[in-house]
Amino acid sequence: MTQTADDLIARMGAAARDAAAELGCAGAEQKRAALMAAATAILDREGAILDANAQDVAMAQARDLSPAMIDRLRLDAGRIRAIAEGLRAVADQPDPVGRVLAEWDRPNGLHIQRVLTPLGVLGVIYESRPNVTADAGALALKSGNAVILRGGTDSIHSSTAILGCMTQGLRDAGLPEAAIQMVPTRDRAAVAAMLRAQGLIDVIIPRGGKGLVGLVQAEARVPVFAHLEGICHVYADGDADLAKARRVVLNAKTRRTGICGAAECLLIDRAFYARHGDVLIRDLLDAGVEVRAEGELADIAGTVPARPDDFGREFLDSIIAARLVDGVDEAIAHIRRFGSGHTESILTENDATAARFLQRLDSAILMRNASTQFADGGEFGMGAEIGIATGKLHARGPVGAEQLTSFKYIVTGDGTIRS
Repeated sequence: MTQTADDLIARMGAAARDAAAELGCAGAEQKRAALMAAATAILDREGAILDANAQDVAMAQARDLSPAMIDRLRLDAGRIRAIAEGLRAVADQPDPVGRVLAEWDRPNGLHIQRVLTPLGVLGVIYESRPNVTADAGALALKSGNAVILRGGTDSIHSSTAILGCMTQGLRDAGLPEAAIQMVPTRDRAAVAAMLRAQGLIDVIIPRGGKGLVGLVQAEARVPVFAHLEGICHVYADGDADLAKARRVVLNAKTRRTGICGAAECLLIDRAFYARHGDVLIRDLLDAGVEVRAEGELADIAGTVPARPDDFGREFLDSIIAARLVDGVDEAIAHIRRFGSGHTESILTENDATAARFLQRLDSAILMRNASTQFADGGEFGMGAEIGIATGKLHARGPVGAEQLTSFKYIVTGDGTIRS
């Protein structure tokens, strides 16, 4: 009999729930050992992982994917070392499970503790970045959760090779292999089945483009941690330091254009522009960035006139929208209208202006005099992240191991009864 997608996810979900029950009781050192063993396996199998990745890259090139998307997919020796280092960083972090958040005594003699506890089973749906296989597996394991991974078609060979390393780590540490599973089919029906898997999967975490995340948010019957888009803004205030502004703007856009923390819109204060001219735009043009400019900025040679829909758009490419604004309040108004609640940065030496920007905006990550490319769990000291959550409930910003826990209350009495 042919196995349906619902049957497949039901089988995987049942195995994951059994694994999660065991992981929730696993000691910190056992989980650490599994992650360290997985990191060793990643380095030992570098050649095999690179060979698998070469297959994925060749397929992506044959499909004419953009250079930015291929960059997200491509692995090299440095990126493989970074994956291993990320696993070790997660391994060395304090174990969140069982941490007492608060405790107090009641007049009736009860002692109450609020304690971190795993969520259970995570479902992670992602597209072309194969490192997510390691990041998601590591963070799920560290937080005592089992995880079902559904990677993108583009990264199928790379992700499978990395999964083998994660499974090796589980085996070496004596933990159930079903703690980290990958859906073994490219059939999109499996995604739909995951979104319907109430009672088997406790939370869905989509990591990818607007189309994927929008689908998940619209169709899921399971709770979702997600960000729809990374429409990140950089605002150069009139009191910005020129040298700092030039460094940050260029890095925020060009370091890696295909990640969610890449700047997609540059707002320049008219006072800055009057003082320094078109230097920020010229830097971007010289770096090969297509600048879609509005108003006076569109008169700068080499820019392209912006269309209305260029503001509030995630390019994920070497393209940026740019406009002039009159002061910090106009910058704030623009970001509130066009932003996605991901990451915004203000460049200023004025403490009062910075405070106004940071207080009046409510994106998940707000920065001062720093590149939006730092919007990353690893850069926040989390070792890795499973995504950036832009919602306001439960998890927000980089989702690391601690954000993948909930809490429970432990109440201790001494034959205590309620009158």
